[in-house]
Amino acid sequence: MDAWLIPLAALICALVAEAAIRYAHHRQLLDQPGRRRSHAMPTPRGGGIGIVVAATAVLALALRPAQPLPAALLMLGLLLVAGIGWWDDHRPLRALTRLAVHLAAGALLVAALWFWTVTGEAASGWAAWRNDLPSQLCLALAVVGVLAAAWSINLHNFMDGINGLLTAQSAFVFGLVALLGAVGLPHGLGPVPAALAAACVAFLPFNFPFARIFLGDVGSGALGFLIVAMLACAALTEPRWLAAGLLLASSFAVDATATLLHRIARGRRWYSAHREHLYQWLVRSGCSHARVVGYYMAWNLLLVAPLAVLVALRHDAGTAAAAVLVVYTAGFALWWRARRAVLAGVRHRA
Repeated sequence: MDAWLIPLAALICALVAEAAIRYAHHRQLLDQPGRRRSHAMPTPRGGGIGIVVAATAVLALALRPAQPLPAALLMLGLLLVAGIGWWDDHRPLRALTRLAVHLAAGALLVAALWFWTVTGEAASGWAAWRNDLPSQLCLALAVVGVLAAAWSINLHNFMDGINGLLTAQSAFVFGLVALLGAVGLPHGLGPVPAALAAACVAFLPFNFPFARIFLGDVGSGALGFLIVAMLACAALTEPRWLAAGLLLASSFAVDATATLLHRIARGRRWYSAHREHLYQWLVRSGCSHARVVGYYMAWNLLLVAPLAVLVALRHDAGTAAAAVLVVYTAGFALWWRARRAVLAGVRHRA
């Protein structure tokens, strides 16, 4: 295992993030406080470029020698998402323009997965399974994959609204993938998950508990792409990663999905910017950013991580399905109760 990639990723991220702070001040790339913001001081944005550069280096060094074409497609998809985010950080773009690029990146991810089933570690099982499917179903699965990638990119962008939340969540997901691989759930990605976790941990001091710089769209979109790409690639090696991935993503998936459905049910413009995610209501109720991040990490460590380890140790689909059902049922119930309690407290103080 190329363990040296782990400290290298952390070092690259820290150096580039520090440079990004100076660049943002020079170019006046500052997020100003506002009605839909959760910060009180002008703060530089675009620090996620450090994670992007570290991730690109890790993918190139760890995957390209063994699987050059899938690795190249993954890196191109990452650079597309990061590039449009970097552009948007400098000059706001139309939502449709961003979405078109996100869909293109999703198509590159699906292409990488397809080539991996032909030439990679997944070739023995998934290639035969794929050949037995009707072409129409294969096409439908490809479309689902593209849409899932675009959803992950935008979901993680939506959830990047307070100091440290997205970076801590990403470090948890990448770190748990590395841990689960060590306890019996192979992912075929070598040191990549641990290195990506190290890059996120290296960025945290720049963004938490007080932000010297924000991730920006360049970072939030890239992390959404990296998470869905890593979990999808792992699922080609071991199908139980489909359940494990749903578990690891549950805190963000529940908050974003429940908020979206609630806005649709109330007849609101669900696609417009807002501050109605649970984490945003918690901050608006008076909780500090650090406390809210603590709530989400407590969910991850106390419920998600033990169940994910159970899925890794057990080899039956029933356990995996039951774990996902428990987490999402509990998650949506907790979201509903917590939101009602927070809103009641806000109204009482008003």
